[in-house]
Amino acid sequence: MAAGVALGVGQFVSGLAGSGPTLVTAVGTQFIDRFAASLKDLAIALFGTNDKRALVVGIVVVSLLLGAVLGRASARRPWIGVVGFVAFGLVGMYSHAKDPQGEVSTAIVASVCAVVAGIATLIVLLRLAPRARPVSQPDASASAGSSRRTFVATAGVLAAGAVGAAVIGRRVGSTDVVDAARRRTVLPRATATSVPASTGTPTIAGLSPYITPTADFYRIDTALSTPQVDVGSWQLEIKGMVDRPYTLTYDELLASESVSDIVTLQCVSNEVGGNLVGNAAWQGVPLAAVLERAGVQAGATQIVGRSVDGFTAGFPTEVGLDGRTALVVYAMNGEPLPARNGFPARLLIAGLYGYVSATKWLSEIELTTWEDFDGYWVPRGWSKEGPIKPQSRIDVPRGGAELAAGPQPIAGVAWAPIDGVSRVEVQVDEGPWLEAKLGDAASGNTWVQWWVDWDATPGQHRLQVRATTATGEVQTEEREPPAPDGATGWHSRTVRVT
Repeated sequence: MAAGVALGVGQFVSGLAGSGPTLVTAVGTQFIDRFAASLKDLAIALFGTNDKRALVVGIVVVSLLLGAVLGRASARRPWIGVVGFVAFGLVGMYSHAKDPQGEVSTAIVASVCAVVAGIATLIVLLRLAPRARPVSQPDASASAGSSRRTFVATAGVLAAGAVGAAVIGRRVGSTDVVDAARRRTVLPRATATSVPASTGTPTIAGLSPYITPTADFYRIDTALSTPQVDVGSWQLEIKGMVDRPYTLTYDELLASESVSDIVTLQCVSNEVGGNLVGNAAWQGVPLAAVLERAGVQAGATQIVGRSVDGFTAGFPTEVGLDGRTALVVYAMNGEPLPARNGFPARLLIAGLYGYVSATKWLSEIELTTWEDFDGYWVPRGWSKEGPIKPQSRIDVPRGGAELAAGPQPIAGVAWAPIDGVSRVEVQVDEGPWLEAKLGDAASGNTWVQWWVDWDATPGQHRLQVRATTATGEVQTEEREPPAPDGATGWHSRTVRVT
């Protein structure tokens, strides 16, 4: 109970301080930084895009369990609980102070308040805890009952207070800074790559839409609490090996000439057939124009993006300047970027996995050499280069589905940025490869919808798909896991026809 009160008070004070991390999320961030390499794929496999919520819940549960151990030990030696709370307070204070979005003053105040609240609760409850008395004592039973009622009532009040403090702190801390700024933002007109009026795809229930709705777009990043960036003070700094370092405000970024393009973005942790991939219309300022103004120096072979939360990603300079879609993005699907997708700005480089290119909550672009810097995931065992590999996925029918014999659609999406997909084939059991029909695509940067009309016969069937790029590269059958540079293999599903 004392540990719960300490957590609630820490959350409340952190929330009052603003939109930075709480003590719990700060500890979680330190945990991610130290163990992300070994746990990233496991967390995503178990919890998908809820991996961060699972980590926060895990930290709270472990804290409460450790509190139970300390409480039991403190029944005879109260100093153990005091020392335990001070130790956990120091961990929280250190983690918050080290967090790029944290402040030392908030770290100190929140940690001290949490520790004091936890120790005070522990002392009060220890004093109220019922003590065993000999049954022969007069009124022993009545006294014990009264003591228990007082203890339970006090504990109930403290529990309600802890939950209330945590809820209030969370709501206060989750300010509407970004939502308010998005409502005020008027997007400029862009030289747009229009969405095809019709992709030519028939209506097939379960087939992924050509444009992924913003609310459904996957989110994978290292931020436990979504950064709430105030555009009034935000600046994008361009620095490093450039002739003319400079900064851009949000208004200056929006006033720059912009373009809009549809690009498929994929997480390197996406398994074959996974859903950590999406296709959206992105609007922003060409990275080439941003760098041209700064004047890239000879020998600058790497572009590094830095986030307000400390995340970094790097890719070859030539990739950002070779003519492919490479943007400092501020809008998605016709609206300002939502907070979870990187508001106020992010990087987007067509053809590269997000872990080496798509820095969200962008604060800096630095020019350096390929040898002098490694992005966040590289020292943690992932490849330094991350070109997206050709992939295809079956959306319809679902794995394990029971279908009626007769005409049945097989449909899905395939992608190979930046070359594009020219052909998709489907195989039923060991039969011949059937060429699928392809929907229209805005460019090779995007995925394409595909479908096959299948005359399903009774029995159990295995369906698999492969794609061929516009350059003639056939998607490999060899199955490889996501680490260290993206999964490969043909996606398959088994269905039963009755």
